[in-house]
Amino acid sequence: MPVRKRFIAGAVCPECQTRDSLAMWRENNVDIVECVKCGHQMREADKQAREHVREQEQVIGIFHPD
Repeated sequence: MPVRKRFIAGAVCPECQTRDSLAMWRENNVDIVECVKCGHQMREADKQAREHVREQEQVIGIFHPD
């Protein structure tokens, strides 16, 4: 099944500063935003994974088993 990507109206890429170039989709319960111009990607783990992190700790990353 193809992944449906949605553009984020008015959003600016933090890397290349291009407006209206960010597309978003969800993959394995992770939100992914990618600039279609420069390829810069941002990922955010789902809410359930973030809730397991204690407030005062710093997290380098959340890893999912294959």
